[in-house]
Amino acid sequence: MNKKDFIWKLGYLAASGAVFMLDQATKAWALRRLRFRSEIEIIPDFLNFSYAQNTGVAFSMFDGHGDAGRWALSGLAFAAATLVIYFLWRTPRTDDRILGALALLLAGIVGNVSDRIRLGFVVDFIDVQFGRWHYPTFNIADMAICIGAGLLILDMFLRKDGRKKVEDTVPDGS
Repeated sequence: MNKKDFIWKLGYLAASGAVFMLDQATKAWALRRLRFRSEIEIIPDFLNFSYAQNTGVAFSMFDGHGDAGRWALSGLAFAAATLVIYFLWRTPRTDDRILGALALLLAGIVGNVSDRIRLGFVVDFIDVQFGRWHYPTFNIADMAICIGAGLLILDMFLRKDGRKKVEDTVPDGS
């Protein structure tokens, strides 16, 4: 890896660090401001800030497994973050969509695992609803993970580097 590529990758890591810091700052605000009071209505019947503690993973799956679950999920998150860093260093500098996606994934994973290790739960506070439909409460780290994963999925469909598409590998029956 040349010096220019190294500096660019450090830039992606710095951006990941900035998203992590934004996540932690907003969670600290939520702990201070929302923990012992009712929700704050931002946009009526659409967006509220409402404090929640999530001891599980996405949508509170694997919730209620105590310290064993906490440390198992933390271990999985550490392994995932290690893989993300590995792929970030192996990805070519010209592949900005993948590098951006990996930076977002890293920020989200580290943001949530730091809560889980420090507090024993993840702080969620963004509450979105559409009429009667209510989306599970989430945070900035969750948004970073979803956007990063979405970019990776988008890249699978937009990739134009000569890799075979699924249609090219499936026999057509003739």
